[in-house]
Amino acid sequence: MLRPRTDGWLPDELGRVHLVGIGGSGMSGIARVLAETGHQVTGTDRAASEVTESLESAGIQVFIGEDSGWVDTADTVISTYAVRDHHPEMVRARELGLTILHRADALRWLCRGKRVMAVGGSHGKTTSTAILATAMESLGEDIQAINGGVVSAWGVSSRAGSSEWCVIEADESDASFLIYQPEVALVTNVAADHLDFYGTEEAVFQAFADFVQSAGSAVICVDDDGSRTLVSRAGDTPVLTYGTSPEADLVVSDIQPGPVATATVRFDGHEARFELGVPGRLNALNAAGVVGVLVQAGWSLTQAAQAVSGFQGADRRFQYHGTIGGIRVFDDHAHHPTEVATALDIAQTLAGEGEVITLFQPHLFTRTQLMSQELADAFSAGSDHTIFLDIFGSREDPIDGVTTQLILDRLAAGVSYDYEPDWDKAVALATARARAGDVILTMSTGDLYQIVPRLLKSLRKAHGEQD
Repeated sequence: MLRPRTDGWLPDELGRVHLVGIGGSGMSGIARVLAETGHQVTGTDRAASEVTESLESAGIQVFIGEDSGWVDTADTVISTYAVRDHHPEMVRARELGLTILHRADALRWLCRGKRVMAVGGSHGKTTSTAILATAMESLGEDIQAINGGVVSAWGVSSRAGSSEWCVIEADESDASFLIYQPEVALVTNVAADHLDFYGTEEAVFQAFADFVQSAGSAVICVDDDGSRTLVSRAGDTPVLTYGTSPEADLVVSDIQPGPVATATVRFDGHEARFELGVPGRLNALNAAGVVGVLVQAGWSLTQAAQAVSGFQGADRRFQYHGTIGGIRVFDDHAHHPTEVATALDIAQTLAGEGEVITLFQPHLFTRTQLMSQELADAFSAGSDHTIFLDIFGSREDPIDGVTTQLILDRLAAGVSYDYEPDWDKAVALATARARAGDVILTMSTGDLYQIVPRLLKSLRKAHGEQD
């Protein structure tokens, strides 16, 4: 599997660039910035998606399949840990002796010469990166940003910019976040995830400690048990802590979760308040972390609070898709039990006396195998009715005996659910159950977001509305 370089080397120029797996959340953002900075960019992906269609509309050639032939005209090939070594385009790139870069090295190349703000965490990093990027824009910076999800206010996940600052989402899934050496690092939380790569919980925590130690300064959430442990493991890195704890350096208080989240922040004898354009206690806490980053970078608390205000969200992070017959439809990328519980908490806040109906597609066979009980607990506690679909394996091969049934077997007694792997039948079940005041939430980091148009069409038909 492709890994980031450990010697710090980067090529002076990339020339013509080909990305294998261009539709990935991180890869697509890199592709867009490369194209915006004048590079000839092509890419392949195994399946068409909204992401690949967006790249094509930006003038980037995308081939759906595994062997486009475009490697023969490239100077540099960029890929990821998820792409197997025997992928025909990776084999061809090695045969030709081309420069091959892990996506993290490509991201580091794009940030060279800039002051890097890196956002890390087991959960919330995409939203926090989007908050930070749009806040920097509000502060007048022509910011370069590369996020792992679409920034709703921009309609894209990344953009090139002339600012001295560069904002990036730092992905921990394969430890590639250790190579950036950011000026400021934000850690939202730490949990035992990606154990298929790390092997042990301690290895995950050590990686995050190394990430903090690689930064010029760090902003760490002390409301989370996992990230709080990093404060004592930061080494010589200066740390600013944030959270609702009175012991935090930047204290968050009076959080109002919805319908739009608001909160007060206090730091160094000063106080300010912000109001987001999205709901949720966690969104408010993530915004407070961004305030901390901006303070560390030299802006005042008042400037920072004003800059995060009005944030409109990141696509697939509790993204609103419409109201039909009084039924509100949202989509979220949640896949880890902590994220699932958080998304369901937001949904329950919005639903009030209505029901929360969830369509859930488990992500990865290893995660389902290791966390089936925690996932079952989250749905038992937070979803009034859940429609479970089959596992989206992504980069993994199936594991014998690991299916959605592992979660179903661990649900609390009396929990309301269906198991329906057929998407059209799952949509029909959700449509038949939903009533005015309910919230329907599709949830997965796989491809389940593509079910949303079918769901909206089904609800319109059921409620006599024009398609």
